[in-house]
Amino acid sequence: MTAEEQGLRTPDRAAVEAAADAIIDAFAATDGERYFAGFSPDATFIFHTEPARLDDRAAYERLWGGWVDSGWRVASCTSTDRLVQVWPGGAVFTHTVDTAVETTDGPSAYRESESIVFALDGDRLVAVHEHLSPLTEPTPA
Repeated sequence: MTAEEQGLRTPDRAAVEAAADAIIDAFAATDGERYFAGFSPDATFIFHTEPARLDDRAAYERLWGGWVDSGWRVASCTSTDRLVQVWPGGAVFTHTVDTAVETTDGPSAYRESESIVFALDGDRLVAVHEHLSPLTEPTPA
């Protein structure tokens, strides 16, 4: 049985980028409500800064709430080097993300590689997994 026969459609690349941009823009604004609206309740998260995988959106929302309560906020977030891969029923969006944050300890900046896995939920793309890895400068051969 083909993907189409199973009722799975392949998302449009522009729709994937729009869904990713909505998440990135909300993150850049430190807008938790808008940010988390882009993720499925059962989404998982792997962040190099955390000791373990976050097994659902609620776990990440608690972590986010602690950050915000401690004075953390995003000052800027820039997405470059984008790649969209699509298949029937979903997509992967990968990019380089440069983030600057403000904390009570002062400003910090990070360059990371991020992958967001999207699944179609009716006509809506919803993120079901996010993975952040640090980007380091390549070492000369």
